[in-house]
Amino acid sequence: MFAFVGYIVQSNFVFPWAQTMAGAPHPSADLSPEQQWDAVPEGAKWQIFAVISMLELWDECGGGSGMPHYMNGRQPGKYPPFTLFRDNVHFVLDLYDPFGRNKNMSDETKERRLVAELNNGRAAMLGIFGFLCADTIPGSVPLLNGIAIPYDGQVMQPFEGQFSYFS
Repeated sequence: MFAFVGYIVQSNFVFPWAQTMAGAPHPSADLSPEQQWDAVPEGAKWQIFAVISMLELWDECGGGSGMPHYMNGRQPGKYPPFTLFRDNVHFVLDLYDPFGRNKNMSDETKERRLVAELNNGRAAMLGIFGFLCADTIPGSVPLLNGIAIPYDGQVMQPFEGQFSYFS
């Protein structure tokens, strides 16, 4: 869902502050999101991947909370809390229910919202791949013909032209 929303935001908005410490601006909103990604410096891409990797590692380890692994019965969508990190390192809000609003919610409401969340996630996956297909294969998604910005790069190679193990 973040990918879909990010694509929409990147297509219509550019952050007004500098992207780098040297003062370089963010890529233009006139570029497609794929072209904007290509214009991001390699160091910034590595920072993004590092944060994502840390979040994945926290999830795999259960966050020190004793939550079971998602392959061993943990409820879908329930991310481990940052209690251990918050208590020992730095304050941070939890990703799942950061303000504790779901504590007193009925089980029926939680189940209904879980089904809605899963369905929204599936729709978002179809949406982001629809945008990626429309940008890379002109005419492949007829509803996006007037919206898609053609892209001739490789969307599945995030470091295309900047990084290679074999160069």
